Amino acid sequence: MIGATASRARRITRPDAILRGEEIGAGPTFLLLHAGGERRQVWRQVSEVLVDAGYRCVAFDQRGHGDSEGSARTLSSCAHDITAMVHAEPPATVVVGASLGGLAAIAALTDPAVRAKVAGLVLVDVVPCLEPSRVRRFLASVGPLGAHTELVEDILAQVPRLRQVTAELDLPVLLVHGDNGSSLTDEDIDQLLRLAPHTTVRPIQGAGHLIARNQPVALAQAIIAATTSWR
Repeated sequence: MIGATASRARRITRPDAILRGEEIGAGPTFLLLHAGGERRQVWRQVSEVLVDAGYRCVAFDQRGHGDSEGSARTLSSCAHDITAMVHAEPPATVVVGASLGGLAAIAALTDPAVRAKVAGLVLVDVVPCLEPSRVRRFLASVGPLGAHTELVEDILAQVPRLRQVTAELDLPVLLVHGDNGSSLTDEDIDQLLRLAPHTTVRPIQGAGHLIARNQPVALAQAIIAATTSWR
């Protein structure tokens, strides 16, 4: 992932899937969870900045994506994978989740053992306060859902639970959102702040929904600035 710094392959065997990923760097850990339809390489430039700042980054292809096996049909299956990833990392890991990755991370944090190992949660252009019809319109505008339709509908059915979990979180939360083509509205952000008043909100100029692609350096810098005091 980064010039002279070699990445190291990672593998987690689940009952119904093999998850493949990589890690790079040394220091406090960030677990980077990509959006639906993406793969772990989307974090490459973000990782470069984090590693140069003295951090370690771990990124897996989520089930049914990239080099990982299995099917991503339910949010719970993705969340159980996140649980396995967190348990494979040292204490005080910061979890960074974009879109699907962020929602799966929230679902995984229902487990007290997961919360005990996590220093905080970074949500990248996603909130648990999803309005189904608007979500469907947004996803239709960016491309066909194809094999992910079942997963999207399952996530939308889980919104009440995701809201409840978020309201009960006693971890620091950072929401990073785009300003151009973001999936979020001001009302979405206000709802998150009502659920979790301790959330810090950081807009990224010139970014859309996939901030790791649009503005990776700015995203990494925002993450570093907000999370330094979390550990």
